Amino acid sequence: MTTFTALTTLSGKAAADELGAALERLDPEPIGVGVVEIEDGSGLWEVGGYFTETPDMAGLALLAAMHGARDFTISELPDTDWVAKVKRELAPVAAGRFFVYGSHDADQVPADKVALLIEAAMAFGTGHHGTTQGCLRALDRLAEEGLTPRAVADIGCGTAVLAMAAAHLWSVPVLASDIDPVAVEVAQANVAANGLTGRVQCLEATGFDHPDLDAAAPFDLVLANILKAPLIALAPDMAARLSPGGYAILSGLLTEQAADVAAAYAENGLLVHASEAIGEWTTLCLIKRVG
Repeated sequence: MTTFTALTTLSGKAAADELGAALERLDPEPIGVGVVEIEDGSGLWEVGGYFTETPDMAGLALLAAMHGARDFTISELPDTDWVAKVKRELAPVAAGRFFVYGSHDADQVPADKVALLIEAAMAFGTGHHGTTQGCLRALDRLAEEGLTPRAVADIGCGTAVLAMAAAHLWSVPVLASDIDPVAVEVAQANVAANGLTGRVQCLEATGFDHPDLDAAAPFDLVLANILKAPLIALAPDMAARLSPGGYAILSGLLTEQAADVAAAYAENGLLVHASEAIGEWTTLCLIKRVG
């Protein structure tokens, strides 16, 4: 099935939301509409529609003009089996003691590595992204330093690769939460496929807003591989739920964004313990002040 995309940008969340709502009423209707902030400090938002029929070019031009947006860019996507494509193109990844792989590469798992099976799916965190690799490597270093957490939380867990890595390192409760119900389903499937059912609990939650997360707090380790804005928004809640001397591993950050995030957490009593850049992405490991 051929899919068409129509993408534009404009300033401000309110204007972007209004354009997204108007786009949903276009004829032919899009099968999906996305409104996303561009995380580069520009204040711009991207609004996009996905169509299975050729979109109304005149209608899109009118919407853009009415809402002060740039002209829509229309693209035709080829009919691609994306899961098969991912399986062909994503090679296994080694990060510290961890080895992230798909079932099609099961014969390549080294005997001396902690194996994490992640299938191609509609959730972030296959292990191939620099942010996920950075978090896995930070986990590995904390284990080498002798960290023995009482409880661990993975906020915005995606595929649950980080939660599963923590469960392999320590026999403690690991809670993995995500705002996206699809990601939670993917996480649960991956947990089962890795034989970790009962050791990793998957929850649908916004940030720490879940009674099971409240009951398990304070955490000695929190993982959050998301984006700059939600990480900064989470700083007070994370500080409140992290034990004194506890660690937070944060990523999803472009290197130029890391200082802003570190500053937000410093205001809440968390200081930089270590950081690592992989490509254009940086992972921060923070420690909560004692006293």
